[in-house]
Amino acid sequence: MMIVLLAFLAGLLIGSFLNVCIFRLPRDLSVVTPSRSFCPECEKTIAWYDNIPVVSYFVLRGRCRHCEKRIPLRYLLVELSTGAAFALCVAALGLSIPALKYSIYSAIMIALVASDLEERILPDEFTLGGTLIGLAFAPFVPLEHYFASMFIPFSWGERWQSFGESLFAALVGSGSIWLVGYLYEKMRHREGLGFGDVKMIAMIGAFVGLRFSLLTLILASVAGSVLGLIYIKLTGKDAATYELPFGSFLGLTALGVALWNNVIAVWK
Repeated sequence: MMIVLLAFLAGLLIGSFLNVCIFRLPRDLSVVTPSRSFCPECEKTIAWYDNIPVVSYFVLRGRCRHCEKRIPLRYLLVELSTGAAFALCVAALGLSIPALKYSIYSAIMIALVASDLEERILPDEFTLGGTLIGLAFAPFVPLEHYFASMFIPFSWGERWQSFGESLFAALVGSGSIWLVGYLYEKMRHREGLGFGDVKMIAMIGAFVGLRFSLLTLILASVAGSVLGLIYIKLTGKDAATYELPFGSFLGLTALGVALWNNVIAVWK
């Protein structure tokens, strides 16, 4: 139980850092300097005691101490969801490499969901960087063998086959969605899919393999279409010009599919 609590606290700290990334990366600001966070409204430096994950939000009642502007609820939600994801992974998988893998995966997805919702941007630091991390984990956390294993000699061993599955899923998943976006643009003469979504699919494939990445893509497309249309109808927005945050639907679905099948399903 103590290990799970420590994982939750670690997740809160990572979530706090993710909030910095979510604000700064879309604005091309360094996540290293300045080292202290600042209020985006009054630009006053935030004291350490006002920067304690979750606690400070409630102590300050969701407002900046200096200018009293409201702190976006996103800060609290990112910290709590990251902490919960870390705790879940450790509770189900123990202190293990798989727990570390899916904790990192969860953190990346949470950051991408929030970033796409707020700025309609999926930073390369999370998508391309996440793809490399997924590939790096593949030899140590085996993926299902479906496609790449048919072309990789069995004598090469489990690690190379798993790496091949990860690379194959990243390339095929991203390539297929890029092709759909390319054909849409040619037919409708306007962009229907951002390249950030393509890179995000590559990252998902690298982490979970082709089967779960394609399942994620299908579920996210359905959810995005249905909920997007409902939102457009309720708000009266123009369906022809409204930019749907597909990356957010993709991230939430990817998080759910991965945690359900690779974490919760193996909970003993």
